[in-house]
Amino acid sequence: MKICVTAAEVDLNAPVDPRFGRCQYFVFVDSDTMAFEAMPNQALAAPGGAGIQAAQAMVSKGVDVLISGNIGPNAFQVLSAAGVKVATGAYGTVKEAVEMYKSGKLSETGASSVATYAGMGMGGGRVGGRGRGMGRGMGTGMQQSMPPQPQAPLTPRTKEEELEQLTDLTKRLEKELEDVKRRLEELKRR
Repeated sequence: MKICVTAAEVDLNAPVDPRFGRCQYFVFVDSDTMAFEAMPNQALAAPGGAGIQAAQAMVSKGVDVLISGNIGPNAFQVLSAAGVKVATGAYGTVKEAVEMYKSGKLSETGASSVATYAGMGMGGGRVGGRGRGMGRGMGTGMQQSMPPQPQAPLTPRTKEEELEQLTDLTKRLEKELEDVKRRLEELKRR
């Protein structure tokens, strides 16, 4: 099965990029062999419709499953219409996200996870507000401040499964907190 994971870099150890339409890269992984290839997201700097353009690229690449942190309604509709399964709430590395999906810890979603036009706004045109004023700043700017939405855990069947799920959730939240703390320190040093 061909799985695509949104990523901040170009390998299996890259962090998952929580955005779909404006992610940095797409990493395509063969779920059986874990062989991969990466490509930059051509829709990243699009003035509008980035999610739709990115979704169309996934369809043209023959992706079976898309894994990301979040996905908007237009992109979700394009992917669903093409039969591409979508799993949101991903975190960690690309490899970890694929493993979570394969083991059933990251399930498919039946709807978008962000509001329409969530990735628009702020007028930056580039990640981190270091753009060159390419946008008009007319959107809501929600993506800039909205963290990935946690995915509802699968209903555990046993005490051991619930314990494993809660342990995994704790690890994820601890990692996210460390990432936030690290980013705060980076910003303070600038």
